[in-house]
Amino acid sequence: MGDPKFSRKSYDTPSHPWQGARIQAENAIVSQFGLKNKTEVWKADTMLRNFRKQSRELQARLRTGDAQAKIEADALIARCSRMGLLPPTGGDLNDILVLKSEDILSRRLQTVVFQKGLATTIKQARQIINHGHIFVSGHKVTVPGYIVLRSEESTVEYNPVSPFTDELHPMRAAGDAEAAARREAREAARAEEDAAAARADAEEAGITAQDE
Repeated sequence: MGDPKFSRKSYDTPSHPWQGARIQAENAIVSQFGLKNKTEVWKADTMLRNFRKQSRELQARLRTGDAQAKIEADALIARCSRMGLLPPTGGDLNDILVLKSEDILSRRLQTVVFQKGLATTIKQARQIINHGHIFVSGHKVTVPGYIVLRSEESTVEYNPVSPFTDELHPMRAAGDAEAAARREAREAARAEEDAAAARADAEEAGITAQDE
């Protein structure tokens, strides 16, 4: 049963602590999603592993004509859909098998806040959540790892009493400038790629600058 004072771990750690490829992949994910440590990665891996296990077992039971398996499969697909891991309609058990850890991490409140433009960086998103500046469905949420349901995504906003609600707040002004700079950089890079592709096509066709 265990000591009621201490909750059990909700994740499994890697079977081998020193695997170079795995460590590099985990470091990349930690940096991409602004995680505090690799525990968040292991939690997502464990959740994904459980979903896949359920999907495989249910598919085996469905092949035997188990009526209860159909009910459980529909419930699992509906749950993944509510979490935003599967499309609202048309998902199936095979779709669960191709999910990745990044799909789960992208549903964390920290990631959603950054993607909605409420923070200028992924790490700042974690900070403003911890400091109580974010509301979800009208309630303050201070857990960056909170899984945002599909129905809750549109309700993620600033705390009404947060100073960030002021559009002239320095953080928001800086964020708008950074977003504009990133947008201009992307457009410039895209234009350069198009120009390079055009030059390559011209060279392949034997057209030179003098011909033009």
